[in-house]
Order: sequence, then structure tokens, then C-alpha cells
Amino acid sequence: MATEQSRTAARLMVSPAVILLFLWMIVPLGMTLYFSFLRYNLLMPGMETWTGFDNYYYFITQPAFWPALINTLLLVLGVLAITVIGGIALALLLDQPFRGQGIVRVMVIAPFFVMPTVAALVWKNMFMNPVNGMFAHMFKAVGLQPFDFLSQAPLASIILIVAWSWLPFATLILLTALQSLDREQMEAAEMDGAGWGSRFWHLTLPHLTRSITVVILIQTIFLLSVFAEILVTTNGGPGTASTNLPFLVYSQSLLSFDVGGGAAGGIIAVILANIVAIFLMRMIGKNLET
Repeated sequence: MATEQSRTAARLMVSPAVILLFLWMIVPLGMTLYFSFLRYNLLMPGMETWTGFDNYYYFITQPAFWPALINTLLLVLGVLAITVIGGIALALLLDQPFRGQGIVRVMVIAPFFVMPTVAALVWKNMFMNPVNGMFAHMFKAVGLQPFDFLSQAPLASIILIVAWSWLPFATLILLTALQSLDREQMEAAEMDGAGWGSRFWHLTLPHLTRSITVVILIQTIFLLSVFAEILVTTNGGPGTASTNLPFLVYSQSLLSFDVGGGAAGGIIAVILANIVAIFLMRMIGKNLET
């Protein structure tokens, strides 16, 4: 009886926070869903009309939608490839004992705490500027013509910037998993004549599989909403070469003043993100079962 009363008291104490969190999530989503069914233009206040699914049809059929969707997928896959492979390499390197190991680890993790806007500005002006950037000076030093990264390879440049910001996260998760690897098993395999590549492929990599899956899941959820780096560096251009779904929603809502179309695009982006998240969660569940 006392146990049941304590559980009821615990639920009552927690319920205000749960209700507040629920409202904080549901109310904006509900308003977005409501606006997505309206012809709502900021330049014509008070003239909202119900349009049903017309906003969804218009958003999906506009010429910029499919390039934006493809760019979103390429951005996610490109960043994941760099961060997972680079994270494994850095984790293996930082797991080795050497002088100044703690300082190096802090320096490697530090980029993750830099705000996306600041990181994008630094890369745009200090590294990728075709006139005064560091890469331009490096090209000139070897007698080559400077390359305008943001104009000639905009999506690849954004992938590089975003990967730089997320690489420390992957490194930290993988390094933590690597430190729990059974050292006696590795030493036994080495004594049996197994080379470094064989030990990595048959022992280290299987041990990191779960951590890699977690990194992929968490990063994918956040990478589907990359926006600041695109706004600061390329502004979605040239044309739609670096436009992804979040930037297309921003362009529809605040540049074209079409709140209804932007809200429909936001709902579509949420649906796609949930489909990806559910797929990844199932993949993680199967991985954890094995």
C-alpha cells in the first residue's frame, strides 16, 4: 500500500514537468500543421483561406524540392562517412599512450563546442576565401590557381565544414568504446601472430559496431536539420546547388513570405526525419540483439 502511494506521489510531482514538456513540443507542431493547410502570406495579413493539401502539392512539385532532397541526403551521407571513418582513425590514435595525451584530446574535442555560425564564418573567411584564405595561399605557394570552394564546390564545402564540427563527437564516443576493449584478448591475438590489420578487422571493429551505430543515429537526426552553415556560407547557391530541405523551408517561409507553403515543407521534413529515425532505431535494435 505504501509503495503504491509513493508511486502515485512520484507521478503527481513529475506530471507538471511532463505536461509542460508535452505542450512545449505539441503546440508549435500543431500550429505548424494548422498553418500548412492555409493560404497564408505575410504580405497579405487577414486574408488567410483554407486550401487543404494544396501547399503540400505545391511544395513537392516545385523545381527546387528534389534537388534539395538529394542535397539533404548527400550532406548526411557525406558527413557520416567522414566522421565515422575519421572518428575511428582519431580514436585509434588517441588511444595510444604519448606525451601530452590529455591536451591533444581536449584540442580534438574542442571544435564540437564551436557554434555552427562561428565555424562557418571561420571556414568561409579564413580558409576558403579565394583571395585571402589559407587554402588560396597554399595553392599559390605551389604555383596553382586558387580554387573558389564555395562557388565551384558548394555542397562539398558545406560537408567539410559540418564534418569538422561533428568529427569530435564521433571521436569521443568511439574513443570511449575503444577503451573498454579487452586488452588481454588483443595481446593473445598478437601472440598468435595476428597482424594489426587482422586484429582491427576481427576484434576492434566488431567491438565498435554498437558505438558506430549510435553515432550514425544521433548525427543523422541533427544533420537532417543543418541550416546555419548553408545560410552563412553559400545562402543555398549557386542556384540550388547547396540548398537542403531546412533551407528550402526557410526560403519559402521568410524569403517568399509564404507561411503556409513553408509550414507544409516543415511537416514534410519532419515526416522524412521520422522515417529515417525509425529505420535507424530498428537497425540499432537488431544490432543490440546480436
